[in-house]
Parts: sequence; C-alpha cells; structure tokens
Amino acid sequence: MRKLVIGMTAGLALVTACKREQPAKEEAKPQEAKAEVKIDRALLAAFGPPLAKRIDKGPEPPSQELIELGRMLYYDKRLSKNHDLSCNSCHDLRNWGQDGKPVSPGHRGLVGTRNSPTVYNAAGRHLQFWDGRAADVEEQALGPILNPVEMAMPDEKRVVETLKSIPEYVELFKKAFPGEEDPVTFKNVGIAIGAFERGLTTPSRWDDFLAGNDSALTEEEKKGFLKFVEVGCATCHMGTLVGGTMFQKLGLVHPWPSDKDLGRFEVTKNEGDKFMFSVPTLRNVEKTAPYFHDGSVQSLDEAVRLMAYHQLGKELKKEEIDSIVAFLKTLTGQIPEEYIAEPQLPPSTDKTPKPDPT
Repeated sequence: MRKLVIGMTAGLALVTACKREQPAKEEAKPQEAKAEVKIDRALLAAFGPPLAKRIDKGPEPPSQELIELGRMLYYDKRLSKNHDLSCNSCHDLRNWGQDGKPVSPGHRGLVGTRNSPTVYNAAGRHLQFWDGRAADVEEQALGPILNPVEMAMPDEKRVVETLKSIPEYVELFKKAFPGEEDPVTFKNVGIAIGAFERGLTTPSRWDDFLAGNDSALTEEEKKGFLKFVEVGCATCHMGTLVGGTMFQKLGLVHPWPSDKDLGRFEVTKNEGDKFMFSVPTLRNVEKTAPYFHDGSVQSLDEAVRLMAYHQLGKELKKEEIDSIVAFLKTLTGQIPEEYIAEPQLPPSTDKTPKPDPT
C-alpha cells in the first residue's frame, strides 16, 4: 500500500512538472491600428472648388422656361432628318450621359470616328468636342444636328421650319425668349439645350472631401489620391472636373498605337496640334467606358495602365493601378433623376416635315 501511494505521488509530481515545463500561451497582441492617411489640404487647391449644382456662364441662372424648353429639345427626335435620333440617343442621361459604344451610330447607321463623351459636367470643360472646335455647350449642341453622319438635318432652315410647324413649340420659344420678335431660331435652339445641359452635374463624395469632410473618403481612397498625384496623373487631370482644362498630346512619351486621328490638327492645321486632344474629365469615369477618343479600351484598369505608360513613361504595378482606381471611383456622383425626367413632347402637325431616311 505504501508503494502504491509513493507511486501515485511520484506520478502526480511528474505530471505537475510536465505542466510547468509547457510554455505559457502568448497573450493576444492588440492589432496595430492602421496609420491615418494625411492629405495636406494645400494639395487640394488644384482640384477645387467643389462641383456646383449648375455650371452657368454668369451669376444669373437661366429661367425655368428656358431650361424646360431645352429639356424638350434634348429629347426630341424630330431634330434629326429621319426623326429617329435625339441628343439623348448618343448621350443617354440614364446611362451616365453616353451610349457605352466605341463610336455612336447616326443617320442610317453611319458611324463617325470618335467616341461620344459624357454630357454630364461637360459645361465646365474649357472647350467642347475632342478637338475643341466648339466654345461651349450652346455651340456644341448645334453641331450634331447638322452633321450628315449624326442627326443629318440638311440645314438650319429645316430645323426652324420643323419647330415652327408645331404651335406649342412656338409658344414655348416665346416664353423662353421674351422680347424677341422671332424667337424660333437655330441659335436659340443651342441656347435652350445648353441651359438644360448646364444643370447636368453630378457632385460626389470627392466634393464632400474637398469641402472639408475628411471622413468622406476611406483611407484606401486617400492613398489612391496620393498615388494619383505621385504618379503624375494630376499633371493633366486637375481642376474641379479632374480634367477638361487643357489639350495634351496623346502618346507624349511613348507613341500611341494608332495614328489615324490627328486630333486638334484637323481644326487648326497647325503642325504642333497633331495628336492633341482635349483632356477628358474623370468625373464618373468608372461608369463611362469605353475610353479615349476612339473608344478603344473597355477596362478602367487598362486605361490607367496605358495612360501611365504612354503619357508619363511609367509602368505601374497592379497594386498601384488598383489604388488609383479606388480613388477614381470616389468621383462617381449621382444622376439627378428629377432633373432628367423625360418630358412629354408637343405633337406634330400636318405641316411638320416628314421623316427622311435618305
């Protein structure tokens, strides 16, 4: 019995010793808090002020009558030769102001050579069209109406004749242009459409950040902005629209794969303008593929990679591209649903010119 007790005691001692020899479990270390990304607000001066709800020429906004007339004209297919195309056909307001195609089909399915850029925020650009041939949205709105590959109206006279054949339009023009003896003019068509387009703005979280709300962006998005600046993207993409302020040569460092489109040269015939294009705004860029003047690239990641290589001479790593794209997504705003509501258009009359598919 004494041997049994001694044996048990020795066994217990051995177990106790073994327990003592086992290393104690490490206490769980608290996770290290990620360092807050600090952005010097002086750096943001090149990107302000925040986007306004309207981009008007002067301090006085247009009348509601002028805006409503512009909305109707924007959606009216009777401004095209075959009554089958409107401004909204290529600049679909429910699809971020574009049609998602490399180049848009026009009259009889004809296509041009350049991508239809978004109409959202376009009123804030330095000039209109990829080659800058129009000064503002009022002038730009008239170009496609007479372009034989787009809406194909034969001349200004046909446009005015069409509108004057519709009594309700005559009255709407009188209200929108009070004091004018004969307000139904081709120029006033552009003024009205432009007044409507100047309200097509899409403020985003980026604007909240510009206005002083540091929490409007995540830490990853802030890192993306800093990478955007560090890489050199902000050399061209600056200002409230993050672009749209200047011309730049496409293929500045490494030649662009295609040299078919000579860009602004086709307007000025100046040798120095060859391959110069208006730098697009990056507002809503996440939603406005395909990219570039020819609509040749579908992926935003690929667009970032190509711009870094051809414009800046840099080959970015995947994580750098991802970081920049994270920032670019903060530029996606909200479509102003009530503002873009499709209107009921005035009915045609027996005097209204018929569709002409030729």
